[in-house]
Amino acid sequence: MQDDFERAVALVFGLEGGYVSHPLDPGGPTRFGVTKAALALARGRPVSDADVMTLGQAEAKQIYRARYWDAVHAEALPAGVNLAVFDCAVNSGPGRALALLRQALALPRSDASDAAMLEAARRADPAGLISEVCRLRLRFLQRLPTWPVFGRGWTRRVGLIEREALAMAGVSVRPPASGGGPAQESKAMDLVKPILQSRTVWSNLIGLAAVSLSALGFDTSQLDAGKFADTSLQVVAGLSFIASTAFRIVATRRLS
Repeated sequence: MQDDFERAVALVFGLEGGYVSHPLDPGGPTRFGVTKAALALARGRPVSDADVMTLGQAEAKQIYRARYWDAVHAEALPAGVNLAVFDCAVNSGPGRALALLRQALALPRSDASDAAMLEAARRADPAGLISEVCRLRLRFLQRLPTWPVFGRGWTRRVGLIEREALAMAGVSVRPPASGGGPAQESKAMDLVKPILQSRTVWSNLIGLAAVSLSALGFDTSQLDAGKFADTSLQVVAGLSFIASTAFRIVATRRLS
């Protein structure tokens, strides 16, 4: 299913974006979603942040094929199911993805062989299996301590993957509803948040502030712009964590 892999990896590239280094991401810096640890394993040697930053798309695709697509036996899974399991592996590891697939199939966690799991997946209703894998995946993510920070993005990602996976399986999917409500209310924040989390943006702002202060007669020669930018990012990340937690509590109370 070479076409399935190409479609799946293109979706992952679109979701992961280029170089990202979030201070609260336990995986550290990534490019195309490839972590520093994954790149080091693929190259067989330690790598630096600069190595991650300059990772090419062709090498990233090879890593996705070997470490995630092949690791979850995606070639042997039905179309659409393979995308749902593959993207889960990218996000949470192949072991977790296979465990959720077994759970969705109501198979024993460790007793059933991979061959039995794949046979059960081929016999299952693909639409139902895709939706169950995505439901279990989201439930797992909601239990992670970083959910208040990344939960909104993870929810959108799992929803998009479910729709694309169902389309790959040949199931007619209704597009997500548009209009008011929380999605519209959060749209502005979704646009602003990446800007506030950009080290380049903070460095430029600090540099501009230093020039302005110098013009007013203040001594800014001792200002470490890089350290100040890193501190600003930590503050933004902390405030984001607090705000996300508060909004989640308010939303929960409204639903209860």
